Amino acid sequence: MKRRSSLRIKNGMGMLLLAVWLIISGLQVFVPAARALNEFTPLIALAAGILILLDR
Repeated sequence: MKRRSSLRIKNGMGMLLLAVWLIISGLQVFVPAARALNEFTPLIALAAGILILLDR
């Protein structure tokens, strides 16, 4: 029986937040309504970076 570690969950969460950040950043260029999320994108990027670094 395999056991999943909590680090694996954090790494998956970090990659998920990174993907969300990249999508929102790309949409801000093409979709004016997505610019309203401009306040949250640095927070998402920071959280993703921290979670990815915790995996190392």
